[in-house]
Amino acid sequence: MKLSVIIPAYNEQATIYGILKRVSSVELIQGIEKELVVVNDCSKDGTETELFRFQSDHPEIQVNYQKHEVNRGKGAAIHTGIIIAQGDFIIIQDADLEYDPREFNLLLQPILDGFADVVYGSRFSGGKPHRVLFFFHTIGNRFLTFLSNLLTNINISDMETCYKLFRSEVIKSIKLKEARFGFEAEITAKVSRIPNIRIYEAGISYYGRTYAEGKKINWKDGFRAIYCIIKYNIFSR
Repeated sequence: MKLSVIIPAYNEQATIYGILKRVSSVELIQGIEKELVVVNDCSKDGTETELFRFQSDHPEIQVNYQKHEVNRGKGAAIHTGIIIAQGDFIIIQDADLEYDPREFNLLLQPILDGFADVVYGSRFSGGKPHRVLFFFHTIGNRFLTFLSNLLTNINISDMETCYKLFRSEVIKSIKLKEARFGFEAEITAKVSRIPNIRIYEAGISYYGRTYAEGKKINWKDGFRAIYCIIKYNIFSR
């Protein structure tokens, strides 16, 4: 069995080498192999140079690399990654260092045990470490999750989490449209409507970064998320 790790990257020169090293060093349970899928969304900095440096330093590690010739957005990069991923399972891994790849096994376990088809890594449940950052980000995340739950009638605690692990056939069967940060709301709405889908959560840690450290999401993305929650749960079913 194989886990495809999709890493969308835009201007992540400072962290792409480190996250590739972390992901590649993780030993997955039950002998599951890893496929690293990096989609460079037309970065303007040295992201590609750092990726090539990693490949040169670690020729034994295969990286499935794709590059967008124009910037299309995080969601579009994920779409590309899903299309080319070849694993039995697929997970999204941001190119920054906010999420810990060593916790892939926490999300894999419910699927391997035969209970789940999709597992969300929740930053708001469990006893894992969490960096204390912005109050209004937390309130915004909880509001978006509440609104999503209200319309999907599922009870997750962290709709906006990066860590979402899918059986490959589940995510590949969904036609996705959102090119930017509306991906989380769209995928949650569409997954929730799959007949007999089994969605689980697992508590994860979170090492958030500040805007000075490279965080990109802002208040405009929050309003887009609200729009997408309403659109994909009510008007575009």
